[in-house]
Amino acid sequence: MSNVSHARSDLSGHPDASEMRARYDRVMGGRDVALVDAPVFLVGLYCAVSPWVLHFTASQPALVTHNLVMGIAIAVLALGFTVMPERMYGLSWAMCAIGSWIIVSTWVVGSSPDAGIVINNIIVGGLTVLLGMVCAGAAARTRST
Repeated sequence: MSNVSHARSDLSGHPDASEMRARYDRVMGGRDVALVDAPVFLVGLYCAVSPWVLHFTASQPALVTHNLVMGIAIAVLALGFTVMPERMYGLSWAMCAIGSWIIVSTWVVGSSPDAGIVINNIIVGGLTVLLGMVCAGAAARTRST
């Protein structure tokens, strides 16, 4: 009679173990920061809708367009990180640059913005820089191993 026990055995002796390990690595594709994709997307969406959330559409029309475009750009980067991570994580530093620009652009693009707009763009820009650095660090770690 055959042994039908469900006890797990060690797969290291399996003849295809190295191939299975390599296939698993290819499928995962260095997805060390999969949990960062969603927050990046949410920061981008918030940046895009923040002029309407904070009601500065009438007082700062240039910043409305700016935040909408920057938010869409961040959200597109997040979608790229999700769909093609091995190609897109090289653009993590671009996300850091976008975040820095969002902070500075409050005074460059806007015309004497109030405190709420300034704080909003500093927080959104800071989160973008922080998440960009996390993605860039994970990409560097993935490439080095």
